[in-house]
Amino acid sequence: MSGSSSKFDDLLTQLGTGRWNLLYFLTSSYWCLLVPPQFISGVYLAPAINYTCRPPESEDSVHVSRDSCYYSINKSSLVGVEEEEPCTEWDFDTSVFSTTLTSEFSLVCGREHLRATYQGVYMLGTFLSPLLGGYLADRYGRWKVVMATQVVTVITAISQCFIHSFMFILVLRFFMGSVNLLTLFIFALEVCEPKHRALVGILTGLPWALGTMLWGALAYCIRDWRWLQAAVSFPILLILIPIYFLDESPRWLIVNGHHDKALLVLQRASRWNKATLPPEEDLRALMRNVQEESSMPVKVKEAAHEGLEVTKKHCRSPRLPGLISTRAITVVTVVVCLDYFAVSLVFDGLNLSGDNYSADPFLYIVLGGLMEVPGYTLTAPAIDRWGRRMPTALSYILCGILLLALAFIPPDMSWLVMTLAMAGKVCISGAFQLIYVYSSELFPTEVRLQGIGAASVLAQLASTILPYITTFLGPLVPWAPSVIFAGVSLASGVITLVLHETAGKALPDTITDLTHIRSLKNQEENVDPSEIEKIAT
Repeated sequence: MSGSSSKFDDLLTQLGTGRWNLLYFLTSSYWCLLVPPQFISGVYLAPAINYTCRPPESEDSVHVSRDSCYYSINKSSLVGVEEEEPCTEWDFDTSVFSTTLTSEFSLVCGREHLRATYQGVYMLGTFLSPLLGGYLADRYGRWKVVMATQVVTVITAISQCFIHSFMFILVLRFFMGSVNLLTLFIFALEVCEPKHRALVGILTGLPWALGTMLWGALAYCIRDWRWLQAAVSFPILLILIPIYFLDESPRWLIVNGHHDKALLVLQRASRWNKATLPPEEDLRALMRNVQEESSMPVKVKEAAHEGLEVTKKHCRSPRLPGLISTRAITVVTVVVCLDYFAVSLVFDGLNLSGDNYSADPFLYIVLGGLMEVPGYTLTAPAIDRWGRRMPTALSYILCGILLLALAFIPPDMSWLVMTLAMAGKVCISGAFQLIYVYSSELFPTEVRLQGIGAASVLAQLASTILPYITTFLGPLVPWAPSVIFAGVSLASGVITLVLHETAGKALPDTITDLTHIRSLKNQEENVDPSEIEKIAT
């Protein structure tokens, strides 16, 4: 671990865990609870529903078929000579939902692509999240960015309840996605006692699962899309209250030279946690030391979730070409990027595929959220016992096998279809948790942020194109989404096996260190020495 990180972590250890840290954790957990309904809102707000073309009342001799985008008109005196006209109005089935975006804005036939766009535009906005979160939080501080983004989230979420322009709703969805930052989560980890960071990282997945389950339960009770949107949007207002009482990250204050403010924050934390701090002069000396070392190249030897800060040099001098500068780092970059793409495509794909896998969209989402719980909680003992590489690969492979089996199960065997889909959700949830831990240990310090950032872009790309797969391909070829999800998951599991194990080993600081680690792995596997020399180049 870097000198500055170690010194500050020693200080956090002295502060211990108490009410001060708990406020950050609970605020972050509440945020994780609120995100899923907005993230997968298209499942209930813009679903595929049955409809019947409603021809103009002035037309005579009209023949209309259900789910049709056209109606036939007999405009000739000859019997059986008909012309087709496009429908402009429809009667929608209200047996499941009383009102939806689909019915209110006629998102069918030539406008059906807008249903997928409603979900996709939110994902498109998330492309901006890493850029906004990293730059703004480093420049202006964690607290200001967290407060500002949550205010924007409140405005964009609640406004959708009252807007009567679908295009304006899409704009609001885009901005909501663009401020869906992980800053609040990082905020909580930065003030967490070091020994609890891995546990906190895992536990924050549980509110996400609970939020998914609550989304399904609320949708079952509220069948009007505006009231449903209001039910999951107005509670976001409450998060502004605890955020107001949060302190700025003392780590950020120290690194940026605001030592007086940092001292006040640390003193408040010690009072809340009933802990004892070193004398003020020692604290100021430590803060000066941390600030000086933070602007210098550092050697980081952190465990997963501990390396939350890197030097300003690393943060503000991206070296993306470094991710493909040698064969060793290229292997890691390509595999991790594909793993991120796969886990995002399959995890979100299962959330959005209720129409394919279940006749009950409410039960499907509730059970899907419930299946995330074992997926998240079983990862901790798994990586402690078997390391990172094999559990990650097996999670992908087992998920792929389960989803591939879905393609061959008759739809009338609904219980088996649901069982396989839910088992797949457990596996991909575990893979989701594992790959985030594993990737943070695979990349060398000097390109860790760039590597995870590049992989995150691939993950958001998968989420952006996904709605078009589930909306258009699923109804046409019901088995196709399952095969796509299975193929991607299986491929990721297999290629993950080419990576090296990181459990219990020092993390690489440089690309040269990584090359050495990869060489040792190949030697252990009795690879031809000439191949090892190629990796070093």
